[in-house]
Amino acid sequence: MLTLFSFLAFTGFVAIYSTWMLRKQNLQTQDGYFLGGRSLTGVVIAGSMLLTNISTEHLVGMNGSAYKNGAIIIAWEVTSAIALVIGALYFIPKYLRMGLTTIPEFLEKRFDKMTQALISLLLITSFVVTLLPIVLYTGAINIESIFGISETLGITQTEGIWLTVVVVGVIGAVYAIFGGLKMVAYTDTINGFGLLIAGLLVPVFALWDIGDGSVLDGLAKVFNNAPEKFNVISREPSIGPGARDSILPFEVLFTGLIINQLYFWTMHQSIVQRALGAVSLKEAQKGLLFTGVLKILIPLVIVLPGIIGFYYFGDTLFDSQDSVYPELVKRILPPWMTGFFVAVIMGAILSTFNSALNSAATIFSLDIFKVYINKAAKEGQLVRIGKWVSAILAVVSILVAPFVANAPAGLYQLLQQLNGIFFIPMATVIIAGFFFPKISAAGAKAGLVFGLGFYILMDLILKVNIHFVHIWGIEFILNLIVMHFVSIKYPVTTPFVMADSGKLSIVPWKHAKTMGWILIAITVIIYVILGTIA
Repeated sequence: MLTLFSFLAFTGFVAIYSTWMLRKQNLQTQDGYFLGGRSLTGVVIAGSMLLTNISTEHLVGMNGSAYKNGAIIIAWEVTSAIALVIGALYFIPKYLRMGLTTIPEFLEKRFDKMTQALISLLLITSFVVTLLPIVLYTGAINIESIFGISETLGITQTEGIWLTVVVVGVIGAVYAIFGGLKMVAYTDTINGFGLLIAGLLVPVFALWDIGDGSVLDGLAKVFNNAPEKFNVISREPSIGPGARDSILPFEVLFTGLIINQLYFWTMHQSIVQRALGAVSLKEAQKGLLFTGVLKILIPLVIVLPGIIGFYYFGDTLFDSQDSVYPELVKRILPPWMTGFFVAVIMGAILSTFNSALNSAATIFSLDIFKVYINKAAKEGQLVRIGKWVSAILAVVSILVAPFVANAPAGLYQLLQQLNGIFFIPMATVIIAGFFFPKISAAGAKAGLVFGLGFYILMDLILKVNIHFVHIWGIEFILNLIVMHFVSIKYPVTTPFVMADSGKLSIVPWKHAKTMGWILIAITVIIYVILGTIA
């Protein structure tokens, strides 16, 4: 009863507060619905970015991977800080100066409408095929495991997961459809801080239990039980036999991983849209850099519990690693805290789900419908189209979600491998747009098509003995080469000039560079210290 009460209390508070904060927002205008009226501040941007990124595929998937493979997967998190620094100091100032609403909008300005349309369609496809179904499924696993939906209702576990997917998907769609970006951002901020608090309490309670009242003694016991689990540098092969089964060899940090991180934190619509909705460049930079701080701390929530799980369960759950985190939560948290925790889990699912739906609606309405279907569409019509797109994509994602079960290397690893189909080709085109002025629209499209085919061929068809993150790096270089050769044959006819839209203040935050260097230094120190553990 306490569990249900705390769940309903926190969930109700988030809904009421965000609705009250939205009362004066005009949701019938393009900027009002898709960009929160360009009124978001640094703290709101950081909270929303964190929760858009961190969802149940991290809590369940990364903790499951940490349980089995150790802290080497920390690279997915702490290296994000470097990408966020680059985004804050280089990309965001340019996005805001141009007054962008979507990232594909930049590609229309830099290349042509066809390049914009191709990227828009790829982004929407990536949401439906990879992100949304996995977020819903991992969330359903967590809620079903902790609340025992199937036992309560007298149905099978599979039916319980299906039911949970549908309920969560419908609630998420309602938030995204009727509240727009600002509703998403406010709910994200509250749930983001709730996630940090509840997420940190899991390892704290566990270590308190293990250490008989002392968190430090508990940490010492967990470390001494398996010190190798704390090493962040993997000695697994990244090329040759066994490379495909390696989780995250150290050398991939210097090939494809940094390209992936740059794309996700500086070019991915569902993430960058928060910064595009900033009230000023100063607040946008604060938001990105504050997010960098949170990403360095977040392994305490999505990696450490998995290692603690190894102390409790040994290798008994290796064949079902994605069940480790829910089992740990059930074992450690008291009933009243469990309800609050599940409410936060629900918030994390809704955040990522809502954000992707809102971004997909933004891209379709502004980059496809207005450009190709109805050029004379008014703002109110674009908002209505966005709502319908959100509803349709929500239904498709709900139907696809249960089919992502039983990923052999874990759900988080599956998500990253599937993302490679879309992220690297799109990253190459956007980076080329900024740094290589001689690459033409024809070159950009050729690189995009080549990149898609190359990754699918190498990783999914031929299944070469090269770690998939290395394939990202190779693909990036080859894409650029293809782009340059095609651009020689079909050169740029009109040089791109980055115009100032004058939509908002582009005065930078005076502490941005200092904070950026601090974040980079901390990232390096983490690897120096934890990389020496035997």
